[in-house]
Amino acid sequence: MRRIYFLVPDIATTNRIVDDLLMAKIEERHLHVLAKRGTPLEDLPEANLLQKSDFIPAVQQGLALGGTTGLLAGLVAVVLPPASTVIAGGILLATTLAGAGVGAWLSGMVGMSIGNRRTKEFEEAIEAGHLLLLADVPADRVLEIERRVKQHLPEVEIEGTEPNIPAFP
Repeated sequence: MRRIYFLVPDIATTNRIVDDLLMAKIEERHLHVLAKRGTPLEDLPEANLLQKSDFIPAVQQGLALGGTTGLLAGLVAVVLPPASTVIAGGILLATTLAGAGVGAWLSGMVGMSIGNRRTKEFEEAIEAGHLLLLADVPADRVLEIERRVKQHLPEVEIEGTEPNIPAFP
């Protein structure tokens, strides 16, 4: 799946894009709208915390950094007495998993409090009243969807495509 970013001037145009994407068999759960706080979105699919925050990238980074730190701590524990080489594998596994878990948890908490890095460049436009539509589409349909939207609604700005998105948001 790839995420396409559409910067849309108003709610009526956003409704038309969402309807067009639904007709193109893009499920509503793959459409997310970001708007200025207090903007009534009517029946548009509003972005949730996973799209508004930096939670997913933060968890991924914390998992990697915490796992690496845990592995290094485990290696130090194996080298220092009284740890024996018989349980060295268990120590390495336990410290790596503990480090990865703690790192993912802590960075996830921080990531939830930070705005999404990818949508930061659109903050000024959103505050000016534009809406940002995020559409998660199969990678092989990106060009088709972009052409379809541009053909029906030339006033919409296609702001790019994110190379990959997590499977669960």
